[in-house]
Amino acid sequence: MTSIWHDLRHRFGESAPENADGFVAPEAWTRIAGRGVVRRFKPERLPPELIDTLCALALCSPTKSDLQQRDILIVENAAKRARIAELLRDQDWIPGAPHFLVFLGNNRRQRQLHAWRGKPFANDHLDAFFNATVDAAIALSTFVTAAEAAGLGCCPVSVIRDHAQEISDLLQLPDHVFPVAGLGLGRPAREGWVSLRLPPSHTVHRDRFRDDGIEEAVEGYDARRRTIAPYRVQRDVPRFGEDPAYGWSEDKARQYAVAQRTDWGRFVRRKGFRLE
Repeated sequence: MTSIWHDLRHRFGESAPENADGFVAPEAWTRIAGRGVVRRFKPERLPPELIDTLCALALCSPTKSDLQQRDILIVENAAKRARIAELLRDQDWIPGAPHFLVFLGNNRRQRQLHAWRGKPFANDHLDAFFNATVDAAIALSTFVTAAEAAGLGCCPVSVIRDHAQEISDLLQLPDHVFPVAGLGLGRPAREGWVSLRLPPSHTVHRDRFRDDGIEEAVEGYDARRRTIAPYRVQRDVPRFGEDPAYGWSEDKARQYAVAQRTDWGRFVRRKGFRLE
């Protein structure tokens, strides 16, 4: 096992934090610093009690004003798993994940409280949707941290929102309940892939936001990734051509040069949310 400082330097480069004098990093920090995404799993299934415990740990996470607007849906039905795999066929690892979960934003329960208690729901605007989304994202992150601490592998997948209505219908999600992300779970068949990240020197701010020098920082990050972990495939070559200096910034620009989830706003409004 390498040290946390070695792992952080590998991930962030020269602007990674240095070890404070004499500081001994907790074991949990070492796992976080060296974590990698897992998309290949051993076929064995996990005990239901273990998954239940991980869900409970995830729901120990912070939640806005104790509203608890996040739920977890464990997809066990074979036909539903097969349909999700078909919808997400570009994610070829999903059929091999022993377990698949969907993290939900749930603003329905809050509205039920108002109906039961005879109180007006006075916050029917964008913040209602946003709070539930953030709650679900925090629970997802906590689940991943708990699962990886137990030696398991995870891969979150946002592409379920490309098929939000069908996923919602498939999982029988009522109004004001919506999918935020899916998650593949199981025992890793291989070591997780550690992704390099943008330097904290340009992504951690003090007292005010600043992005002076960000273009140069991104160019340096691109060069570092080309050296350590170059992209094996370039996106949309027929449209944009081959780029000998292909890096993260070009990849992300090409990715979002294609319209995605243009019906997401309509889906959210059909779920009963007002987004003003």
